[in-house]
Amino acid sequence: MQWYRELNQTERRTFIGAFGGWAIDALDFMVFTFVISTLIQLWGIEKGQAGMLGTVTLLFSAVGGWLAGVLADRYGRVRVLQITILWFSVCTVAIGFAQNFEQLFVLRALQGLGFGGEWAVGSVLMGEIVRAQHRGKAVGTVQSGWAVGWGVAAILYTVAFSVLPPEWAWRSLFWIGVLPAFLVLYIRKHVPEPEVFQRSQAKVQASGDRPSFWTIFSPALLKTTIVTSVLCTGVQGGYYAITTWLPTFLKTERNLSVLNTGGYLMVIILGSFCGYIVGAYLADKLGRRANLLIFSVLSAISVYVYTLVPLTDTQMLFLGFPLGFAASGIFSSIGAYLTELFPSNVRASGQGFAYNFGRGIGALFPSLVGFLSQSHGLAWAIGAFATGAYAIVILTVFLLPETKGRVLD
Repeated sequence: MQWYRELNQTERRTFIGAFGGWAIDALDFMVFTFVISTLIQLWGIEKGQAGMLGTVTLLFSAVGGWLAGVLADRYGRVRVLQITILWFSVCTVAIGFAQNFEQLFVLRALQGLGFGGEWAVGSVLMGEIVRAQHRGKAVGTVQSGWAVGWGVAAILYTVAFSVLPPEWAWRSLFWIGVLPAFLVLYIRKHVPEPEVFQRSQAKVQASGDRPSFWTIFSPALLKTTIVTSVLCTGVQGGYYAITTWLPTFLKTERNLSVLNTGGYLMVIILGSFCGYIVGAYLADKLGRRANLLIFSVLSAISVYVYTLVPLTDTQMLFLGFPLGFAASGIFSSIGAYLTELFPSNVRASGQGFAYNFGRGIGALFPSLVGFLSQSHGLAWAIGAFATGAYAIVILTVFLLPETKGRVLD
């Protein structure tokens, strides 16, 4: 972490704000993956319906990411980031009061708008403020905040379901979603707009020529927009196919108790955190493309072995580390890579569209896994969709240039 000590005060404060935002987003989002099996039992919903609850959040997060990116290019990164965090927090708390499947479905959709917007704006903010030599490490390490939030969610899940009856335990996990509201106060006080964005806005105001969102589909940027969107589809489709159904897989197919499920998940989450950190380092050391290729191959192998190869419970415990390591390390270079591929005047729009297009299509994977599992089993469905997703990543990486060390315009 020598690079962190070399950051100036503004870079550090932005890092703290972005890291905290992503960690709390993960906490609020991932608690749903822990309560799927409880909702199936309490409300009598089917696995396909449960998958739809995961999918609708991701679909609407795609819309939220696109919209937040457009607004961030027009009104500023910091202002829009605060709005998305508050929106996400309010919707998460409201989920804890849902009384039926229909209410939960609507609230999960609204939650997705803020969830998608937070990453789209936060990653651009980090990429523009941190200097080129540390951008990959800084943005990649912010991604590790997801593992921290996921880990806290696993701990809270274990505690809540140990001391509360199931009908109250799952609700309490969503009421904790009030926490992000306090982060907004920190961001408002300590995080400024990036200088590169301010210069870009000054040029726009001087010329009076404000770029349209549709600029990312112009001949000069069309290839970049399409290929990065497909790349993000593979990265996120594989991840959500695994993580959305993993607690249910451990509990229903491996017959693990709540406490044992939490223990297995903590090994995976520890591997996830290490994967983010190592991936962040490799993104600056070897380059964005090499990082994506390495972790795609590792992810495909890990998920295949974990879900489709007969294993003892002890073997699954230890193999959880490489599964989490690979599935998460692949994200470390995505934020910096997208920031460097799009020009400043439409950077948030382009990055928000590409990442959230991938999230929108990848959002179909949890539902498809849920429906397919009814005929082929959950393990086979997870393994098939995740492996196919990482194959897409490998193919698209060769269609994009390397951007390591690129100074932003």
